[in-house]
Amino acid sequence: MLASGRNINVLVLDTEVYSNTGGQMSKATPRGAVAKFAAGGKPRAKKDLGMMAVAYGSVYVAQVAMGAGDMQTLKAFNEADAYDGPSLIIAYAHCIAHGINMTTAVDEQKKAVQSGYWPLYRYNPDLAVESKNPLQLDSKAPAISLEEYAYGENRWKVLQKSNPDAAAKLMKQASVFTANRFAYFQKLAALTYDEPK
Repeated sequence: MLASGRNINVLVLDTEVYSNTGGQMSKATPRGAVAKFAAGGKPRAKKDLGMMAVAYGSVYVAQVAMGAGDMQTLKAFNEADAYDGPSLIIAYAHCIAHGINMTTAVDEQKKAVQSGYWPLYRYNPDLAVESKNPLQLDSKAPAISLEEYAYGENRWKVLQKSNPDAAAKLMKQASVFTANRFAYFQKLAALTYDEPK
């Protein structure tokens, strides 16, 4: 659908599990998180849907978390609507399967962004035509550790209690991956673009 080039807008509410099946592990489940069919913590990183869509070069893509950046979210929706082509917005969506107090879910969104786990960005292909970098990184550098965010949610905390060694190993891998991915976004956002030929 995104590769079609048609002027369509897609919104993905990313709960990082198959929520309609009661919280089963999906390709969007993060490393180390416990879900149905991943009782020992998911061993691999989640699929990066946003960067897969960015690879087309002609799709407007944004990753948002309303609880962490309401103005960035609004800007992304407005830009996606104005873009003459396919657009994809991936929104952080808390879920009861995360094992959180749903009344404080906005705080979890903030922590996800502050840890670098959920970087806020907008990729607008129209900017490249103007010799501007199409990737705008809207997140600041991580201010808290991944552990501070993750271990506030039962989907990670339960493994820490049941198998501390496995949890520590997976959290270390996830922390390195998160730091490297954020650094990658910073490098992409710092690229300069030449005058179009």
